[in-house]
Amino acid sequence: MTYPLLHLLFLFHRLISPTLSLPPAPPVHCNSTANHCTISNAYGAWNDRSPCPVPSVVYPSTEEELLSAVASAQRLSLKVKVVSGYSHTIPKLVCPPPTGSLLISTAKYSSRVAVDSVRNTVTVDAGVGLRDVVDAAEAAGLSLPAAPYWEGVSIAGLISTGSHGSSWWGKGGAVHEYVVAMRLVVPAAADEGFAKVVEIDGNAPELFNGARVSMGLLGAISKVTLSLEPAFKRNVTYEYRSDDEFQDEFTEMTKQHEFFDIDWYPSQRLAVYRLDGRAPANASGDGVNDFIGFQANPTLTSMAVRFAEKALEESKNVKGKCAMAATVLSAKKLAANGLKNDDFIFSGYPVIGRQSKIQTSGSCLHSSQSNPLAMCSWDPRIKGLFFYETTAIFTASNFKNFVLDVKKLRDLNPQNFCGVDVYNGFLIRFIKASSAYLGQAEDSFVVDFNYYRADEPSTPRLNQDVWEEVEQMAFFKYGARPHWGKNRKVAFFGVQEKYHDQMNKFNALKKKLDPMGMFSSEWSDEILLGRKVGKKDGCALEGECICSEDRHCSPRNGYFCKSGLVYREAKVCRFLSSSAF
Repeated sequence: MTYPLLHLLFLFHRLISPTLSLPPAPPVHCNSTANHCTISNAYGAWNDRSPCPVPSVVYPSTEEELLSAVASAQRLSLKVKVVSGYSHTIPKLVCPPPTGSLLISTAKYSSRVAVDSVRNTVTVDAGVGLRDVVDAAEAAGLSLPAAPYWEGVSIAGLISTGSHGSSWWGKGGAVHEYVVAMRLVVPAAADEGFAKVVEIDGNAPELFNGARVSMGLLGAISKVTLSLEPAFKRNVTYEYRSDDEFQDEFTEMTKQHEFFDIDWYPSQRLAVYRLDGRAPANASGDGVNDFIGFQANPTLTSMAVRFAEKALEESKNVKGKCAMAATVLSAKKLAANGLKNDDFIFSGYPVIGRQSKIQTSGSCLHSSQSNPLAMCSWDPRIKGLFFYETTAIFTASNFKNFVLDVKKLRDLNPQNFCGVDVYNGFLIRFIKASSAYLGQAEDSFVVDFNYYRADEPSTPRLNQDVWEEVEQMAFFKYGARPHWGKNRKVAFFGVQEKYHDQMNKFNALKKKLDPMGMFSSEWSDEILLGRKVGKKDGCALEGECICSEDRHCSPRNGYFCKSGLVYREAKVCRFLSSSAF
């Protein structure tokens, strides 16, 4: 494929999105007799690449059925994990142990969405999707002020992992700050029926602060009540600026724009400011946020883009990556990153629309009929995009210096950063301090960046050392905390120390609610405890370890364990052409 053709494919699939698509497959897959099941996340990363078997699965549709499932597991001394109908977490938090366990899916526990217009609240079943919640609130003349940008998540799932939008105003950008009550199903003694429902609200701070961000480790969330506000609209403009001084500007910008964020493209030396604030409910405009990364794309186009990216990786063609990054950014700018002034086109800034239509998106999830010619571009049923996502949460005092260090690394060779700019660059968002034990103790900066992931874990990536150095710089030099639902395993090393007393309080509550560890597993322990496993050949390539010997990289492919270029304490897998053979 020639690069001009690749450019045209990008422009075509970014600007012309099919209206019909094939929705994602459910995360639980069983054979025809249902005697062998597996679970995968939405990217297919746990299936063929890292199997996650499921001994038994149930689909409760009511709280009574959920209670019965937990009671049965307690009676039989089974481990339990709960998964939604979406499963977008990168860590294997919902994988049950391969034997002696039960998987509970909330895919069918999603019928209740009850808006209370007097109290300005909405109460929903655990498996209800975010889109249903924001639309129900809007229909009642109310709005949920915070939401993650991707709508393909359940309410229980998103609060369990601390999912968020971007804001330091009011209660902030994290959805768990809008939780006012919950119902949690936990194991119990035989004389209590082996399981019970615990009601949680702000009158019991210990329970409330522990349960709002719990990674599913305290029990099975049954219902969640969120606070709402009178309906409002949003006024959004994307402004493209040089990145020379942006690290000195974002704090002031968060004071001016309630939902402000920044997309930083290091190789392009560009910072894209999202100037985003409230507009009155009666303001003119019916805009929509149909983020182009979440639109349904023609499957052949997604496959062609992946094929081209693999070819660039295998040939170590950095210039080709940079051409791809420049094309993607041009398409985003032309299409306003998916903003539309109505349901069809973007005609100019500002884009003004209802909160429910601006705050979150995911049109590739929906269809009026099955159309296998268009899907979410990462759908594992096609050989489309496959990537990792690192998300680091910084204190205000550390973030500026992290940006300056990344710039130093970038300036050594800007082309080395084109790989991240093919995706979304560095997305910088803002979340407010929280009393949740596994939330953030102070106002924080959140940085997300996506990068190419090989089909096989043993295959090193182009600029492998750059992304490992940035990752280690974030989590070890600057002490960033990991997002619970994202990241490679290395991001969770040392997490207990980073949460100090908060983690001790959470663990103490866990012992009260789940004394036998019914809702724990080896995978969740690796995340919550930051537990390291033994190093093996190639373990650094997928972030299973930090290299200390060449064998932890891929010497036969020319990748050796070396020190970082800016953060010298980092240990990274670097390609050395003179030593490749």
